[in-house]
Amino acid sequence: MPARTPAERALARSYTTGDPPTTYHVSGLSVDHHPNRTVTLTYRLTVMRQGHQDERWVFTLPWDEKSFTDVFTSPAPDPERLDQLVHLVHALLEEWWDTKDHNRKSAKMGRRIPD
Repeated sequence: MPARTPAERALARSYTTGDPPTTYHVSGLSVDHHPNRTVTLTYRLTVMRQGHQDERWVFTLPWDEKSFTDVFTSPAPDPERLDQLVHLVHALLEEWWDTKDHNRKSAKMGRRIPD
């Protein structure tokens, strides 16, 4: 297995956001690079919220924004651009979480894993 890039390591970190807090515990991330310089991120995660059962999911995010190709592949990406990439991916992950129950396109991006 090839060594992870700084972007892959940063994107694979678990994080908590919101009030009340929601924790996105990342147990796995695969990053598939395509010949056309797009990327597909596939997360295995557990979403934890106070007062709710933890939920395990596989979430797939097609990343078509080619302007971040250098950030995904660089052994030393610009820290500001890396932070921007992480912020954008987290925002899309949170948007999926918030809309998956009533948006067909969002629903197709995730699959719940039985406990």
